Amino acid sequence: MSKHTLSILVENKHGVLARVAALISRRGFNIDSLAVGPTEHPEVSRMTIAVSVDEQPLEQITKQLNKLVNVIKIVELEPTQTVQRELLLVKVKADTLTRGQVLETVQLFRAKVVDVAPDAITIEATGNPEKLEAMLRVLEPFGVRELVQSGMVAIGRGSRSISDRTLRPVPVPPPHVQSGPPNVQARPAGATTGAGNAASHHPVPAPPPGRTAAAVPNQH
Repeated sequence: MSKHTLSILVENKHGVLARVAALISRRGFNIDSLAVGPTEHPEVSRMTIAVSVDEQPLEQITKQLNKLVNVIKIVELEPTQTVQRELLLVKVKADTLTRGQVLETVQLFRAKVVDVAPDAITIEATGNPEKLEAMLRVLEPFGVRELVQSGMVAIGRGSRSISDRTLRPVPVPPPHVQSGPPNVQARPAGATTGAGNAASHHPVPAPPPGRTAAAVPNQH
């Protein structure tokens, strides 16, 4: 099995996350990482899901996800064409003897200290999974007391966006409910309508109540 990263645009509605996760679990695959949050459009959310599946089952999953009403678009992100980041908070033992070495590790991996206690230091680090795993291997000999790690978020490189030409259009009200005067287009000189020149220059008045249009006398 190989690891794949799916970026999914969904409608920002209640229960969408549960339906997407349930569909993947029903296929018998484990979700390695899942992150969801808002996008540049308030009505749209973005899920980043990392799963370990083969190519053929992955295609089946994407087809099933596309059938969900609230799913707008699904894209598989290639690692070489995307920027991937995870957030890590780790609490490490650090007494007077080891504190200096722990701080050197923090600087080496360009992390930062977010909390200091007499016998522990809490470190915040962001980066790709390989960087975070390497930092944890260096910190393990000092003693890791607590660790929490977010799901991976990813975005494509370059100027193109996953939401380009994918958002559903906003319904436009019909002309009879639009405000403002009607849009009158100028007719070229000499143009006629289907009723002839006379109708275009001298419109026939509406018939009075109780009379038909045929009973209106000729105005010419």
